[in-house]
Amino acid sequence: MELVEAIILSVLAASTPLLIAATGELVTEHSGVLNLGVEGMMIVGAACGFAGAWLTGSIFIGALFGIVAGTLMSLIFALMALGLAVNQVATGLALTILGVGLSGLIGAGFVGERIAPAVHLAIPGLTDIPLIGRVLFGEDAFVYFSIALIIGVWWFLYRTRAGLILRACGDNHVSAHALGYPVLRIRTFAVMFGGACAGLAGAYLPLAYTPFFIPGMTAGRGWIALALVVFSSWRPGRLVVGAYLFGAVTILQLHAQGWGVGIPSQFMSALPYLATVIVLVLLSRARTGGSTAPAALGTVFVPDR
Repeated sequence: MELVEAIILSVLAASTPLLIAATGELVTEHSGVLNLGVEGMMIVGAACGFAGAWLTGSIFIGALFGIVAGTLMSLIFALMALGLAVNQVATGLALTILGVGLSGLIGAGFVGERIAPAVHLAIPGLTDIPLIGRVLFGEDAFVYFSIALIIGVWWFLYRTRAGLILRACGDNHVSAHALGYPVLRIRTFAVMFGGACAGLAGAYLPLAYTPFFIPGMTAGRGWIALALVVFSSWRPGRLVVGAYLFGAVTILQLHAQGWGVGIPSQFMSALPYLATVIVLVLLSRARTGGSTAPAALGTVFVPDR
């Protein structure tokens, strides 16, 4: 029983940064912008988040540092891809390379340092319930925030007029512009939201997951978040399922090595991406319920002067 509880808790912890980062990218892509720089924004958020928490002793301020860092990185992307109409794929890849370098520079003085991790919720009588107590009532604030975030994004996208306008910009930016909507401004806000989420997801790693900073600690989670958005076919509900599935595969990989299962760890690491490819093939062959990718995703928009 304790082993099952420990595995569930590990899966929740491993899935949380994926869910936060993928939620931000989901909003960005629904606006019609493809930002491949999630990994770069996450790793800068990790370095700045740890630096903020180490300097102030506050996990909350550390998280704010991560959010601000991710947002500033996203503004670089917005300036290039939206302001100067540079190719979005090339800009996103360049942002990732820039982020890796910046995180090494910012975090160089903090390697090997440790901080007190984010505290976990403890409700007398509830947290002690066998199996489900710690799962439901014993997590840190990041886990609960990630769930609230995806619910809020679903409500915004499908239950508000602003969400409808944002999706319209992603499906047909020319028509949205003709109706008088500020397409570039809306896309800039969406990119900033995605950057803030990526920065927070990166900050979660040194603030709660492993209370120390090491270079490259995001370990490709930004790329997994990008794959998750495709895996979910741009739907918030499927995004939640995908995030916890990918987190479970990550934890399964570690336990398989501990149990001595003769499956190469490299194959287990590739499973999330293999699952994404399989889902895309199945969706493309399905008659209904297929991909709902924004029609103008990744398309440069230059408004009429």
